[in-house]
Amino acid sequence: MFIVSSEYNLTVSFEDLDPMNMVWHGNYIRYMEQARCDLFSKLNYTYIDMKNDGIVYPIIKMKTKYIRPARFGDKLAVETEIISIEPALEISYTIKRCGEKIFKAETMQIAADINTFESIYTPPVRLAKILEGRVNEKIEPYNFNNAV
Repeated sequence: MFIVSSEYNLTVSFEDLDPMNMVWHGNYIRYMEQARCDLFSKLNYTYIDMKNDGIVYPIIKMKTKYIRPARFGDKLAVETEIISIEPALEISYTIKRCGEKIFKAETMQIAADINTFESIYTPPVRLAKILEGRVNEKIEPYNFNNAV
């Protein structure tokens, strides 16, 4: 069960490859960050909003599982799910290529005061309101073709 989920799509570029012509393992973390930022943008609550609310959200725990390598030109879909927001923000990630799961991960982030870096064990008020009452909700990607 999750609160909200989103899908972020990308194409593996040449710069992402290691000497063995597969995606270097650290780039999967970058893909996760891109997908997480995309999810929060779709919720209209970005890292800039968090900063303006006096909150930072450092990652305190990360678990990864590499299943199959991605290669140059692969079209990848990063499925991102917010699992929990209290006492910590827990997010699950699944990267797929043509529907095949190639990578899985989970992160845990703790809200902290931007000035003191002391932990805050409740989510920012605006984020809590945005997610209130949502369960298993898939957020559709923004369609730029329908933009006014």
